[in-house]
Amino acid sequence: MPFEKNCALAQNFCVTGTAPAFDEFDHRLLALLQRDAGATLTALGEAIGLSPSAVQRRITRYRKAGLLRQVAILDPKPLGITLAAVWVQMERESARVHAAFATRMRAAPEVQQCYVLAGEWDYLVILATTGVAHCREVAERLFHDEGNVRRYETRMVFDAVKLGLELPTRQSPRRRRAK
Repeated sequence: MPFEKNCALAQNFCVTGTAPAFDEFDHRLLALLQRDAGATLTALGEAIGLSPSAVQRRITRYRKAGLLRQVAILDPKPLGITLAAVWVQMERESARVHAAFATRMRAAPEVQQCYVLAGEWDYLVILATTGVAHCREVAERLFHDEGNVRRYETRMVFDAVKLGLELPTRQSPRRRRAK
């Protein structure tokens, strides 16, 4: 669905160039949904003070606006998954090179996350593999044999201090400078 049509359907959730305009119910509902997307409409409504049907209407608006996706988040430990962070520096800077790299990252099932960076490194890639040997094989396939990667460094993740995908829906208050 085109962006303009999503905006019309989503009413006040599309504000050009700025964060969506949420009311207090939206902030509280989105926070709850990020913690437990499987909560019932009744439980969500009771927690924020709305009827189940009002909660459903808001959730429908979020989905139509492209704000809300529902996914299952698995814990890597019980699956025996080894995570690795890979910093990548490209050989050449061109839109074609970066588009090809992004396409390759999206297509690789072992790539859990990929971020474009500012600074010395061009990308941060999070790999989910079955162990050190598999990590090495994946890194060589994705980065070494590619041809446009100048260098990459891989760091194995020993333990997760914090896992989460929750995003803030409120703007952070600005800190005042001490005089």
